Parts: sequence; C-alpha cells; structure tokens
Amino acid sequence: MKTSALKTSKFLTKDDAGEGILVTMRKLTEENVEMEGKPERLKWILHFDGNFKPLVLNSTNIASIERIHGDETDEWMGKQIVLFNDENVSFGGEITGGVRVDINRTKRYLAKNAPPANAAAPKQVESIHDMESDIPF
Repeated sequence: MKTSALKTSKFLTKDDAGEGILVTMRKLTEENVEMEGKPERLKWILHFDGNFKPLVLNSTNIASIERIHGDETDEWMGKQIVLFNDENVSFGGEITGGVRVDINRTKRYLAKNAPPANAAAPKQVESIHDMESDIPF
C-alpha cells in the first residue's frame, strides 16, 4: 500500500487526479477548509458530477478554467475540464505536485467531442483512460 492511501481527504488530491481525469462541473460553494478547532478559512470548492471528490480552488486553477469556459462561474456548470497531477507544483518552497486544470487537454477533448447543437449531453467518464484513445495525452 502507498503511504498516500493512509491519508484521507474529503477534497480531491494529486493522487486522485493522477495522469488525468475528465470531470463535469456541477456546483461551486464556499466552505471552511480548516481543521476542526482552528480559525475558519473559507475557500471556493468546485463540486463535480459522478464519484469525484470536490476540488479546493486556487487562483491558478480558477484562471485556467476561466481561459477555457469564461469568467462567469454560473456558466461553468455542466461543462467539462481535465484535472491532473502536475508534478511541478510547489508549496511552502518545496516541489510537492498538485492538482491542476489541463487547459490543452481540455480544449482538445472539447473540440473533438463537441456535440451537434441538438445532441444529448456527453457521457460521464471516470478516468482519462476511458476517453478516446486517439487523443494524445
């Protein structure tokens, strides 16, 4: 068992995202992310359809989603993004890795899978490996 399996989090982690997951955004909430007994620290939390943990948003990921889907957060809901573990993310002066929105893979996936105007909503996938195999990840 990996040591990462010993740590539980109610929020999406770099290990959850791995090489990449395609998620559909469902709602945005503001929640306290601090541990019990500590002063409140509110952060924006992005929730997804399916069996995915929510993501604590930071300014980098907000800016990335904005580049893909615009600056109106209400219009993000029902739209998709690819999340992955970016090994180059640093925290506290150390390179730790972390969850990032993959702008390029998201745009390629959305362009390739854009439904016709009268088509049904796209199917939900659980992992990047469930996506079309000809998309170069």
